[in-house]
Formats: sequence, structure tokens, C-alpha cells
Amino acid sequence: MIKVKTALISVSDKTDILNILKCLKKFNVKILSSGGTFKKIKKLGFKSTEISNYTNSPEILSGRVKTLNPKIHGGILYDRNLNLHKREMNKFNYSGIDLVIVNFYPFEKVLESSNSEKKIIENIDIGGPTLVRSSAKNYKYVAVVSSQKEYKELENELLKYKGHTSEEFRKKMAHEAFINTAYYDSKVSNYFSKLLNYKFPNKKIISATRVENLRYGENPHQEAAIYSLKDKKFINQIHGRKLSYNNYNDLISALSISKTLPKNIGTVIIKHANPCGVSIKEKDLESYKNALKCDPISAFGGVVSFNFKLKKNLAIEIIKNFYEIVIADGFEKSALQMLKKKKNLRIIDSSNFVPQNTEVFNSNLGGLLIQTSDDVPFLSKDFRIVSKLKPSKKDLKELLFAFHVCKFVKSNAIVICKDLSTIGIGSGQTSRLDSCEIAVNKVHKFKNNQNNESTYAASDAFFPFTDGIEKLVVSGVTSVIQPSGSIRDREIIKFANKSRISLIFSKTRHFKH
Repeated sequence: MIKVKTALISVSDKTDILNILKCLKKFNVKILSSGGTFKKIKKLGFKSTEISNYTNSPEILSGRVKTLNPKIHGGILYDRNLNLHKREMNKFNYSGIDLVIVNFYPFEKVLESSNSEKKIIENIDIGGPTLVRSSAKNYKYVAVVSSQKEYKELENELLKYKGHTSEEFRKKMAHEAFINTAYYDSKVSNYFSKLLNYKFPNKKIISATRVENLRYGENPHQEAAIYSLKDKKFINQIHGRKLSYNNYNDLISALSISKTLPKNIGTVIIKHANPCGVSIKEKDLESYKNALKCDPISAFGGVVSFNFKLKKNLAIEIIKNFYEIVIADGFEKSALQMLKKKKNLRIIDSSNFVPQNTEVFNSNLGGLLIQTSDDVPFLSKDFRIVSKLKPSKKDLKELLFAFHVCKFVKSNAIVICKDLSTIGIGSGQTSRLDSCEIAVNKVHKFKNNQNNESTYAASDAFFPFTDGIEKLVVSGVTSVIQPSGSIRDREIIKFANKSRISLIFSKTRHFKH
């Protein structure tokens, strides 16, 4: 046990320190503090010694140098059981510091709110992380608190042990301290990578904050947790059971599609991270019904996401089916009351969710695959009509909708649509022909084209042979969009002309494995 005789407090965010000050006063702890913190402590009515007076060294360089002083770091780092250290401390008349309370300049917040390089650089904290690292290294004798989240734990520790700290507590706080400094430094280093446009630097540092531990992973024998790449939750759950690993996987897939659809339009139904129904019909109820009838069997137990505010008339339809999660950009009060009747239904408000063009990670077996997001915009110059039959404006709109959905379907991906709604989706097959057959079978199984109207198909990559596109044409598809790049592209074009369908080539493919 170590008696806390002297504490150093140097905090950027000065809220919530009142109870800590009361606790330190209770055990007659001497307080050292830097300029701004010193003024706050004095204003709250507590005694403190300003660090510049304690070290006889003024704060300099506009506050860039305050605590970087051997009297401070000597007091933190000296080994109380090492005679050499004791002699040197006596020689220079330095005293020990037993507790350090620090939080850092708000670099991450400034980064989010400002584009000023000067302002961002000035909010890179030097003294704070240095104090924290020194204290954490010497946890045998010094307790360090590096986050406001730990204030209550410190207070409980001091009250429990009458002004002392246990080694177990100090070790735990040291661990948290090194996490906090590493997280902070990662934000700074990633800022410089972005500044220099280094997408893949020699060493990659990923910083994330745990949102919660999950019950288990994909299967009950696997452990799991969800992390946010920002220091906050990225979704707002307003009802229902805790989300599972699989729920999050599906939810992320649903939001990935929903938030790329036209504003205030669009329904997406997800099952096992794959869309099984998508519609961008302007009328909310029609949009939902069209998405559902694409594959109502797969939709059972899935996730439904709306890119608009959910109203009562739609809530009435939703509760007729079993869904794990309902997502919308807000809910009318009557709609929410109706949905909440389903006790376990997870309800997510995504109105404040803003998609980030983040990197895509795939980690396994000690390796880490990283790539940029597949967020290439669809521009007219990237598409080429290669068939003799030219698609109409309506045809183009349908084809681009189908191709857009393809981006979010596991490869090999085939999407058939009509009336700006999917009517058949083939996903995740090792053969493109198999995906074509599945998509076509879905159309027939759920009678999604009884009137034999024009239908449209998209493929996430080129057709290597004519058998796949032939399968689509035989089923009634009248227009196809696919990436180019096959050595048999000419054969595909020849088949399209022979079959009198329109064919568009894209410069980009959209594999999703």
C-alpha cells in the first residue's frame, strides 16, 4: 500500500474534479497543479501549489512547457527502494509524487471540428502524455488517473484504504494509462498519414473504443466485442434486447446500403449480411412491400432498414412479420408505440448516423488485410453502351439501381430488378452461373414478374462465358449491366445483339467477399 501524500493535477477538461478535491482534502494530500488547473482549483475553494512556483521555472512558450521538469518527473519516476535514487532525490531536494491526475488536450474533438492545421497542431498534447507515461511506468509507487471515467474508481480506492492506493489498483490504472496514451498517439499519427495522403504507411495503428462486450460471437463458443473507431457509440438503440455479434454484422450491412440510397427514399432488408430485398419506390409502404416480396422467406428473422422516418401505417405492416431489428431515420410516436409491443424487437434510430468512408479490414491468422471502401461514384463516363439496342432513360435508371445494389451483395452477385425494386438476388456462389440461376429462381418462386414485363439484371463482375447471361435472357431479362474485362467480352456483346437486349459495360467491378 502506498500513502498518497502529494498529488499532481493537470487537466485540460476541468469538469468533475470537485469530488476528487474533497477526497484529497479529507486525507491531507498536498496538491500540485499547472496554470489553468491551479486557477480552477482555487476557484473551487481548495489549496494548491502552482507547478511553476514548485519548480521555480515559469510556464514558457505559450504554455507548451509547463510540467516538463526534472523536479516533476524525478518525483514521479524515482524508485523508493533504490538507495541511489534516494540519494539523488535528497541531493537535489526533490520530493516524491504519489498520484497523477491528467487528461489530454482535446485533439480528437478539434480534429472533427476544425480544418486549421495550426489549431490542430497546437492541440497535440506533449506534457500530459509524458506525465502519464512516467507515472504508469512507475506504478509500483505512483497511481495515475488518465481519464475522467476513472475519477470515481480513484475516489473509492482512497476511501476504502484511508488515503492509500493498492498495487492492484495502480497496475490497473497503468494499463488504462498506456491504452489512453497509445490511443491518443494513434489519432495524431493517423492525422499525419492523412495529411500526407499515406493510405498504407509502414506501420498501421488502429484506434478504437470498446462499445460493449457481446454475449458471444458468430457462435456461442466464440467471444466477441464491438468497438467504435470514434470515442462514442455509432448507433442509437432505443428499444429491445442487446445486440449480438450477428445483429451488428447485419445492422452494419443494412446501414451501408440504406445510407447510400436517395435521401428519404428506400427500404433494405438484410439476412446474413446480404440484401434479400431493396426498393427505392417513393411511397413508403410500396417501397417496403416491394422489398419484402423479393424474398419473403429469407426476410424472416432479418433486419429491415428505412432511409426515412417511419410512420404508423408502415409499423402496422412490419409487425406482421418477424424481424430481429428495425432501423429508420426517426419514428413517429404512434409507430414507435406499436413497434415496442414486440418486446424483443431491437429498434435503431439512424437519423444521426453519418456513414464514414473508412477503411475495410479483414483480420485472421495474424495478418491484417486493409483496403479503401468501395465508394466509387457512378459517373456516366465510366459506363459504355456496347449493344446495338440502346437502353432508354428508364432502362438506365433501373440498370444503375441494380448495379448499385450489386456492390453490397456477396460475390458472385447477380441482381434482377424492375420498377426500381429487386425481384431476384443471387449471392455468394462460387459460380456466376449458379448466382444467375438462384436470382432467376427467386423471381419465379415468388412470382415477381407474372406480367412478363421488362426486367433488368446487374452482375458485380464480367460474365466469363455466355451461359450466365443466357440464363438471364431466357428468364425474360431485357437489359444487362456488367463490368468489362473478359477475354470473351466480344462474345457477350455478340450474344446480346443476337438476343436483342441492351448491354452496358462498366469500367469498375464490385466484388464483395
